Amino acid sequence: MKTQVGIIGGGPSGLLLSQLLHLRGIDNVILERRSRDYVLGRIRAGVLEHGFADLMREAECGARMDAEGEIHDGFYIAHNGIKERIDLNGLTGGNSVVVYGQTELTRDLYEARDKMGGNIIHNAEDVKPHDMTSDAPYLTYRSGGEIKRIDCDYIIGADGFHGVSRKSIPSDKIKEFERIYPFGWLGILSRTKPVSPELIYAKHERGFALCSMRSQQLSRYYIQVPLDNTVDDWSDGQFWDELKMRLPTEVSAGLITGPSIEKSIAPLRSFVAEPMRYGNMFLAGDAAHIVPPTGARGLNSAASDIYYLFHALLDHYKKGDDSGLDGYSEKALARVWKAQRFSWWMTTLLHSFPSNSDFDNHLQQTDLEYLFSSKSAMASLAENYVGLPF
Repeated sequence: MKTQVGIIGGGPSGLLLSQLLHLRGIDNVILERRSRDYVLGRIRAGVLEHGFADLMREAECGARMDAEGEIHDGFYIAHNGIKERIDLNGLTGGNSVVVYGQTELTRDLYEARDKMGGNIIHNAEDVKPHDMTSDAPYLTYRSGGEIKRIDCDYIIGADGFHGVSRKSIPSDKIKEFERIYPFGWLGILSRTKPVSPELIYAKHERGFALCSMRSQQLSRYYIQVPLDNTVDDWSDGQFWDELKMRLPTEVSAGLITGPSIEKSIAPLRSFVAEPMRYGNMFLAGDAAHIVPPTGARGLNSAASDIYYLFHALLDHYKKGDDSGLDGYSEKALARVWKAQRFSWWMTTLLHSFPSNSDFDNHLQQTDLEYLFSSKSAMASLAENYVGLPF
């Protein structure tokens, strides 16, 4: 098989790039090692910055997002038994975020690829990129016991943190930066009305908590737990009791509980790989960088990578201009590191760290007090939360 762009990974990043390229007449193929049902079964992020929402519309995949997504003009930070609001709309001159589940977004992208006859190969085993530094890179994969080959001009590695793309780059050609946090997020999905019309980020001495949602009938809640905890350590009842203790009384009094329909623990890490290009293979999304979910930057950082890659490939094929491809890694990383800084700051501001001294705890409290005493500080938070310009 021959194509122009070979994409490893059939998650939101790979699907979005595939759709955008196809709309502009650029041939591409996606290789995904899992089934479609598996990809659609992953419960992930649900807060989209305005730039990502615009990109979905450009990909002609935004109709359901616009109809069913929740527009949020602000969110709350709860601390010391009170909650204070960050006015995203007012602090950024009219910007907001869209709360729309990644599962639904992925489903919209799949349906769009189906309508256009997009080439997505699922259950592709042992995917490997070859000759990445040559002018004729290619991909191989195994299907039904047979090894198949796809020749392409460029390879896009959008196959996540554990994928093959980044691991295929020689260790002396890539540098990795990482911070592992000493806790995880225990999250549950419940078919209950959300406790608040806007997200609540809660700082408490017992640990962080987050009240989020997927819709007005589907709530998503999280609590900070030690890294050695497992899902089996927490019954639904124990989760709800702990969540209530970490929320202000006025919030916990209105919390509607119910059986969990999904429960999982996600460890927190910050990770960046540099550069995001090796020859004619380009990394995107979680294949190159991971952020703690506190600042809602993960999926949004991936979207900015896709924006840069799409326009770089468009310039190459339509104008013969390779400046976008040559500058991709530097441009993408500049935004990635800003997202890393913001996510790290939000995480350190709102979580309880086992190793914190009294001095550290006082600084945390002072940082929160300063935040709500300064319009400039709140504006900086809001600017990052709604999304920096691409």
